[in-house]
Parts: sequence; structure tokens; C-alpha cells
Amino acid sequence: MVIFAIAAAALYALPNLYGEDPAIQITGARGASVDMSTLDTVTKALDEEQLSRKSIALENGSILVRFTDTDTQISARDIISEALGKDSIVALNLAPATPDWLEAIGAAPMKLGLDLRGGVHFLMEVDMDAAMEKLVGQQEEGFRSDLREERIRYRSIRSAGSDGVEVLLRDAEQLAQAKTVLEAKYPDMDFTDSDSNGRFALVARFKETRLQEIRNYAVEQNITILRNRVNELGVAEPLVQRQGASRIVVELPGVQDTARAKEILGATATLEFREVDSSADLAAAASGRAPAGSEIKLDRDGRPVVLKKRVILGGASITDASSSADEYGRPQVNISLDSEGGNKMAAFSRQNIGKLMATVFAEYKDSGKRTPEGKVILDKHEEVINQATIQSALGRNFRITGIDSAAEAHNLALLLRAGALIAPISIVEERTIGPSMGQQNIDMGIKACITGMIAVMLFTLVYYRRFGLFANMALIANIVLIVGVMSMIPGATMTLPGIAGIVLTVGMAVDANVLIFERIREELKDGRNPQQAIHQGYANAFSTIADANITTLITAIILFAVGTGAIKGFAVTLSIGILTSMFTAIIGTRCIVNLVYGGKRINKLSI
Repeated sequence: MVIFAIAAAALYALPNLYGEDPAIQITGARGASVDMSTLDTVTKALDEEQLSRKSIALENGSILVRFTDTDTQISARDIISEALGKDSIVALNLAPATPDWLEAIGAAPMKLGLDLRGGVHFLMEVDMDAAMEKLVGQQEEGFRSDLREERIRYRSIRSAGSDGVEVLLRDAEQLAQAKTVLEAKYPDMDFTDSDSNGRFALVARFKETRLQEIRNYAVEQNITILRNRVNELGVAEPLVQRQGASRIVVELPGVQDTARAKEILGATATLEFREVDSSADLAAAASGRAPAGSEIKLDRDGRPVVLKKRVILGGASITDASSSADEYGRPQVNISLDSEGGNKMAAFSRQNIGKLMATVFAEYKDSGKRTPEGKVILDKHEEVINQATIQSALGRNFRITGIDSAAEAHNLALLLRAGALIAPISIVEERTIGPSMGQQNIDMGIKACITGMIAVMLFTLVYYRRFGLFANMALIANIVLIVGVMSMIPGATMTLPGIAGIVLTVGMAVDANVLIFERIREELKDGRNPQQAIHQGYANAFSTIADANITTLITAIILFAVGTGAIKGFAVTLSIGILTSMFTAIIGTRCIVNLVYGGKRINKLSI
């Protein structure tokens, strides 16, 4: 059993010896796939600059170029970016150099944290102005619905700055009625009325406590949605946390496709379903004139589409989305709504059978401009991706078509499934942690681990002689087991604190052998023969070793449960090290002792 366990661990730890190649990942913008012509362009650009490469391959709609060193990798990125332009995303990467026969049995190197492997660090800022604008727009719709229900006639409803809504009414009586109705329904707003110069206005503004709640909610909800998006990317041990009032830090260690990570995390995409204004004059719309209550949007071919301003349903009502192909092989996205959204869609579609409903795709992008305060200015891009005639009442599940490619349908479904961001976010800072810095940390960690092991092994060898050699063999086996287990667990990530956990485990593993060996010495002093001393030493020391390791394991579990980032990495390796050290220090050394002394008549032990 011991031989099998150590052999299996050594086999799965083996990929870590092959390391990783500096690489460049090339993907198409907005989920588009690259093709052989892109591959030829990349190859030609590298050949013209005489940059050597280990390999170049086109797989799964992206190109991966491997290099022998990071200097060549960084130089190649600039050359490839210039050759391909803005149609492709070029990102630095690290690609495992594991042989095919190890990959065939599922063996892979340990996932390394941002401090060891490198990766991407994003600092994102939530656009609070856009969040408030969206909220004020929703409040306008709410006021319209409430006043219609109460049969109160109004002239207009519009925004009053970034935190309020102004309602213009026809006379003083309706002004008083509107104030009474709205104050009862919206206690988190302050209402001020005025009737000077024949202008009857009611201004509603959010209270300061409500504004603070809105800002906190926008940041916290965006954090939750970003975490969902990171999970969709399959990143192990990511860090997504708040920084200050409106900023979010995202760290993605060991990502295989940093280009796609940036595209998915940086995108602020959602859908809106609106009614098409079929009665509008298209010729007037082409010149930029839209009827009252409607607005003009462009479809993907640049043609104007006149839509009602009222949004039937927004992306916040979407609970699930998946991409597939219809019966003709065209890409589509299957949408599932929550109960409230399903009811709204059913009510609208039931009353508008035979009319056109449009699907509007909205996305915020960095405009490249900044405010005087240094904030990124986002441009809102909207396009009509689908117009369909409502054939029957729709429910909670339906589908949208008109999408360019299967890759874009997959990306759109991912964004919608992970959630529509409450407010747009922009990447204000992006840092790529290069493999050279990570390699320096790895080298320092390995040096500390080897130095500690040599010191401990020399001590045990001098102090316990042959039994010290047994302990040293178990110690080496323990390290192999830890690395093997860390490589086998899908979600485990090795960080710099994780290496510290291994160093600590080295000392703890020897501590168990010290207890056993000292107990054997005591049994020999009490006059027992060597075989009895060995048996009693292991039997009597076991309970003490178990108690000490169980209490440490409980502490490590608590650290993992309540800790974040570096603390989790330390807790993982410490927990694994406790379990493997008990296995090697108790069972492993006992096997070696039995192999050497078992069944033999001996008069003296080398301890």
C-alpha cells in the first residue's frame, strides 16, 4: 500500500518537473475565431523578425505560440500585435510542457498562484453616474405607471439631475394628489412641490441613506457577478474584492487564456427587449427624426430601427442562458427568465401578437478618454441583433437569433448567465505579473524548503543514526505525496504561503518520528528487547501524535474556511501536509523498520 501510494503520487507529481513554456495566446475580438490566414500572418511576422519559436498551433479557435524564453515572448507579442491590429487580442501566457503520455492519464502540473506563476491583475472602477442614471430611468417608469393607475394626468416626467425625478402636472389639485400618492409609495425619497408662474412641478430626490445603499449595492452586486464570470472561466483561487468606495480588484492567477479573461470580465453586456414602432416613418428615421416616445437604434447592418423607449424587460430578469444552434445550424441563445420577468413577458406578448419585438444588445466600452478627475469615460454601444414577430404568448423560456457566430453566441450566453452588471465597470489599471517574477519566488521558496530539509535530515541522521535514515526516507516520500496530491486536486493552488506551509510540514513530520524514536529509547532503557521496544514505541506514541496533528488540522480547516487569498493557500498545504506526514511518519517508517528488523533476532538497535 505504501509503495503504491508513493508511486502514484510520484507519477502525478512528475509533470511539475517539465515546467511551462512562455507562450502567446491569440484570439479573435468579441469571441470570433482566428483561422489559417491569421496563423500565416503570425508565422510570416515572426519569420521576418527572425524570432525563433518552439511551436505554433491553431486549436479550438485560437493560436498558441510557444517560446524558449520570456524575452523572445515579450518581443514577439509587440510584433504580432502590430501585424494583426485590433481584430485580434494578443496576450502573454504560460503553457504546460507536460508530455502527451502524462496528459493521457490526467496528470498535470500544480496550479500556481499569481505570486508564483504570474497572471493578470485588474483594478476596475464602477461607474456610479451610470448606475444612478439607470435607477432614475426606472423611477421615471415607476412614476408613470403609478400616476396612470390613479388616473392622475401629468404633462411630463423627466430626470432632475443625477438623483431625482421631476413631474410636471396640469393644475394644483393634481399636484397635491400626485404628491400624496407618490409619498406613500416611495418613503425613501424627499418630495418638493412648487406652483409658481402657472408651472405645477413635483421634484422627488433620493434620501442620502438610500443613495449610499444604492452605491454599496452597485459595487457588491458587481463583485458577485464578476465572481460568477470568473467561475465560468474556470480560474482556480481567484481574488475578487472591493477596494475603496467604487473600485474592485480582480486577480487571476494561472489563467490559460488571459485574452478571453479580459474580454469577459471587462465587458458590460446585457439585453433589452423592446417593442418596434411599426407606425414610424422609416425615411424620417433615416434622417434622425423619431416620433415622441420612441428612439432610433441601428441594427448590425447599420439600418435604422425605431423602437419604443419603454423597455419590456431587461437583463436583470434573466436567470439562465445557453448557446446552441437552430434546425438550420444558425447560432442562437436560449433565455430563461425569473417568475416576475416571465409574467411581464407573457402579459406583453399576449397583448401584442402579430407585432414586432426587438432584442437590443447593449455594451459599455472604454472610449480612451478620461474626465478631469482621471475617471475612464465609457461609450455605450447598442445594436438591434434581432427582430421577431410575436406569434403567440411567450413564457419564461424563449430564444433569440440573429447572432453572427457560435463563438459570439457562447460569449453572450456566458455574460447573461453570469449576470448583467448593475453598473458599467472600466479597467483603470491592468498589470501582467510576468513569469520571471514568479520564478524568482519559486526559486526562493524551493531554496528555503531544501535548506530546511537538509538541516532537519542532518539532525535526525546524527542523533538517531539508522532510524534517522528511516525518518529521512519518509520525509522525502512526504514531499512527493504533498506535490502529487496538490497536482491531483483540481481546485488546489500553490502560492508562496503554500510553500511556507510545506516547510512547516517538514518540521512537523520529523516531530512525529522524534516522539516515536524517543519512546523506543525509553522502552529499551526499561529492559525490553528490541522487537518489543519497536512495537511499544509505535503503539504508545500514536495517540500523542494523533492528538497533536488533529488539533493542528482543525486550525488549518478554520483558516481555510474564514481566510482569503494567501491564508487559504497556506491552509491547503498545511492540511495536506498534516495528513501525508502522519501517513509517512507512522506507517511509512514502520514499514521500513519492519523490512529491516522484522522477523529477525537482534540484540541492539541503531537509534
